[in-house]
Amino acid sequence: MKQVKGSIYRDFVKRLIDFILSLIAIIVLSPLLLIFSILVRMNLGSPIVFRQKRPGLNENIFTMYKFRTMTDERDENGELLPDSIRLTKFGKFLRSTSLDELPELFNILKGDMSIVGPRPLAVIYLPYYNEEERLRHTVRPGLTGLAQINGRNSVNWEERFKFDVKYVNNINIKTDIYIILKTVIKVFKREGIALRGTTTVIDFHTYRENQNRND
Repeated sequence: MKQVKGSIYRDFVKRLIDFILSLIAIIVLSPLLLIFSILVRMNLGSPIVFRQKRPGLNENIFTMYKFRTMTDERDENGELLPDSIRLTKFGKFLRSTSLDELPELFNILKGDMSIVGPRPLAVIYLPYYNEEERLRHTVRPGLTGLAQINGRNSVNWEERFKFDVKYVNNINIKTDIYIILKTVIKVFKREGIALRGTTTVIDFHTYRENQNRND
């Protein structure tokens, strides 16, 4: 995997800021975390926290935490029903407001993630990245990133990865502050949000396989 030239901010200061800010956020938001834990348990059942393996720095796999947003409803054969059915009104609210991502603060505290960086995607996508796209894994994945303030899930895969690589090649504190502030605005306005299970967004591995078949 290619590596991008480092800097004091990228290699040292950024991680220190992530640790301090995530710790403060967890303490300040602890009442909110408790309230939503109770609401998730009442509306969706257990477990309250959804855990999924994702690739992090240098493609090392970690467990990412999110609030649960779907039920475990199954058909007569015991198979899970489609996402669009299991995603409740309460779950849609959590996703559209990004409140389901609050538990990721613990991932940031642990060092699995950063506040700003390319979003961690599915492990199944790993074999489908080209060499340039894999640069997104040379930094810690983020709670938010350059792609998220430029369309979030509503832009196509190539555009998302171009934003990710652009960020990796230009990491600095000014950019991180800008992305954080822009994210806050986007979340309040609920802009550029495509909820999985309610749209025609194609998973990246399927998208790339279709691309390869058409070449």
